[in-house]
Amino acid sequence: MAAAAVYLPRVIAPAVARRSSIAPALIAAPCRSSIGTPSAHCLAGNLCRFSSTAPSPPPVVEIDGRSYSTDTWFNTPTNVLAAASRRLHLQEDHPIAITRQIIESRFPSAEFRSVNSLHPVVTTFQNFDSLGFPPDHPGRARSDTYYVNKDTLLRTHTSAHELETFRANASPGFLLSADVYRRDEVDRTHYPVFHQMEGARVWDRRTQADEKGDLTATILRDLAALPEHGVAVEDPNPPFHDGTNPRQVPQHAASEVEAMGRHLKRSLELMVVEVFSRAKKAKQLAVAAVGTEAETVAADEPLRMRWVEAFFPFTSPSWELEVLYEGDWLEVLGCGITKQPILDAAGVPSQMAWAFGIGLDRIAMLLFKITDIRLFWSTDERFLSQFRGVSADLDKLRLFVPFSKYPACYKDVSFWLDGGDGVAGTVHNNDVMEVIRSVAGDTVEDVQLTDTFTHPKTGRQSLCYRINYRSLEKTLTNAVTNRLHSDVKDMLVRRLGVEIR
Repeated sequence: MAAAAVYLPRVIAPAVARRSSIAPALIAAPCRSSIGTPSAHCLAGNLCRFSSTAPSPPPVVEIDGRSYSTDTWFNTPTNVLAAASRRLHLQEDHPIAITRQIIESRFPSAEFRSVNSLHPVVTTFQNFDSLGFPPDHPGRARSDTYYVNKDTLLRTHTSAHELETFRANASPGFLLSADVYRRDEVDRTHYPVFHQMEGARVWDRRTQADEKGDLTATILRDLAALPEHGVAVEDPNPPFHDGTNPRQVPQHAASEVEAMGRHLKRSLELMVVEVFSRAKKAKQLAVAAVGTEAETVAADEPLRMRWVEAFFPFTSPSWELEVLYEGDWLEVLGCGITKQPILDAAGVPSQMAWAFGIGLDRIAMLLFKITDIRLFWSTDERFLSQFRGVSADLDKLRLFVPFSKYPACYKDVSFWLDGGDGVAGTVHNNDVMEVIRSVAGDTVEDVQLTDTFTHPKTGRQSLCYRINYRSLEKTLTNAVTNRLHSDVKDMLVRRLGVEIR
């Protein structure tokens, strides 16, 4: 069950790690990557031309202390390679690590084993094939994923380690936390490196079933051991629908699915209550310092949760948990009953499991009131010093206090897609984003496609992007911004073969 891979939140709140929704259809033309090398998996709607002026990949790269040979699939920029050794989820007193600690605290260590030090480079089998991704799935495209070579990549989800963790069978439950990597757009809620946690809890028919091989009684006994939380939860759905949200027949009995669904939901509700209770306490402390009536009302808003049915390829039945947050329903996680073929492939066919996936960056942004994801990667003491001592004492958690916000500087760049040679083509949006980020780094706050144009006589097509340059740490002068923007335009020409208008 690829929990973190498939539990991609719907657009209910801003801090969402989005995946392309382009239909997975292969086409014949090669696709230019961010370094200009062709891809065998260019998707429909993304016809591309190869830019011969792009640099060749280095023969060997080092990623988090290990060396790897590259080939023409390599498309990972130096800034992403450098981030692979940061491991923010393990950095003491970092908001990502603190968020991980809070979530882990709701899953007893005697029952749930935490796995937090997995190397970021995995095989295509681990990341895709072991989880049943079809050959033409858009997640495999080099426009979405950072490859080291055709068989090796930077994991796009913690689920890349799921099969081996189920196979290890080292504990009844596990929590996997790690940095993950995806080529994506540039804005305040997206970054090429972010963090996920997925968890699972298993029961084994060989040792825990009754004389009929049924696990229901054991699961209900474990459910009774979970504490109550007293928070209002809306759950109008039955445990499963044989049509829209089916149980797995004949592997799972109806009573088993009902019991496991209740255990899963209670476990995750307790975790969410813990996270949002700490967020509410931190907000109340901040409100007490300010003392305005409107903020006090917001701080005292009671926590409400609701379950909605969902569909994920690797669980059935499946659900999403939403929280009423500042007047809007916010999806915080996805979960479900693990598809039995996953456990069969892991060599534990006698087991039955539930699993969930959650984005740590998104929760940390809510928990600490951090509105720009780039801050997580900052080494500025004005940021880091605000969280000192919290890892050792979670009761010290406080909301982030923004420091000086430096002025924005907007620059537009427009280019013809055919590069002036008359050969029609397009570029993938993620390739444009990658070029801009590789040149300007974290001085770019936001990039938006603002206009598309087709010349009425020549049929040439052009795109216009608006880049918002804003440093987190200093004011950018016009001279500095102009140089950066000039370098961005030069690199767009070199890497993507476009013609600047």
